[in-house]
Amino acid sequence: MNGMLSGTGNLDERLERILFDQAKIRDCIAEMGSRITDDYAGGSLTIVAVLQGGVLFLADLIREIRLPLRMDSISVASYHGGTSSSGTVTFHQNRLPDVEGRDVLVLDDILDSGRTLAAIMGRIQEDCRPRSVRSAVLLSKKVNRAVPIEADYTGFEIGDEFVVGYGLDYQGEYRNLPVIGVLRKEWILPES
Repeated sequence: MNGMLSGTGNLDERLERILFDQAKIRDCIAEMGSRITDDYAGGSLTIVAVLQGGVLFLADLIREIRLPLRMDSISVASYHGGTSSSGTVTFHQNRLPDVEGRDVLVLDDILDSGRTLAAIMGRIQEDCRPRSVRSAVLLSKKVNRAVPIEADYTGFEIGDEFVVGYGLDYQGEYRNLPVIGVLRKEWILPES
């Protein structure tokens, strides 16, 4: 493990600033869960979470959805350890969720370039024969996307900043922060 990333010290001190605290995140997710409950009432909902970043979002959101639902997950990568998308979406599993005839809500932590969300939704639509496919993201960056896609449900919009916490990571760390914040530049390694 890189010595610059690991070590002692308060993780909160590694943040330049906090964008969203626990209360704000909780309120946002409760409101999103209520909207999803209303929109999918009477349907057959399956939530497909994008691992690993979407796990905390998934855990909190499903407790706010007052419907019978199924859960599944999919593992992909597009950042490959850096602070910006590599441009390539790699699927880490061959098996796709069994969602034939069901309403699918793809859940991801952040919408940035659009490549990851578009690739996942496209594969599910083409290969799994769902009734419908929509998306929910906790964060949406206000950037020009490489792929023209927007989420059906968005928690917060943010600027073009590198954020960590609440499931979002930098080189596998910081997911456990209960807040979402901007990582100080001195904790980001130069990209090669």
